[in-house]
Amino acid sequence: MFYVKIQESSLYKSGSQVLISFKLGQHSRDVQLIKSLKEYLACGECYLRSDQKLVEFFCTKFSDIDEKIIPFFEKYPLKGVKALDYADFCKVAGLMKNKAHLIVSCPLFFFSLNYKDIYIYLYIYYYLF
Repeated sequence: MFYVKIQESSLYKSGSQVLISFKLGQHSRDVQLIKSLKEYLACGECYLRSDQKLVEFFCTKFSDIDEKIIPFFEKYPLKGVKALDYADFCKVAGLMKNKAHLIVSCPLFFFSLNYKDIYIYLYIYYYLF
């Protein structure tokens, strides 16, 4: 799952903070697969949620997402709706890489997309159009 979160924050001139993250969850029997992914990517964290029989890989560090997660999915592309979610995620990551999220601006709109447990939140700035 690709996440983009905008939260209010008085620490930023824009009045908000933009955070991106990537999370992948599997049944707890696949814990070795998730650990192998963490080792391969050399980033993120693994969490075992035994109460839910779930193991998750979670990456929140922007540099890891930009230098490891995005290149991984460029090399091994997603299919279907998830590819569309990934494309939106990459657009937001590109804006963040260019520091556009730090510019004080008035958002045109803020909307969320939900495709079978995939949540993407997008923040569109007026100067992009």
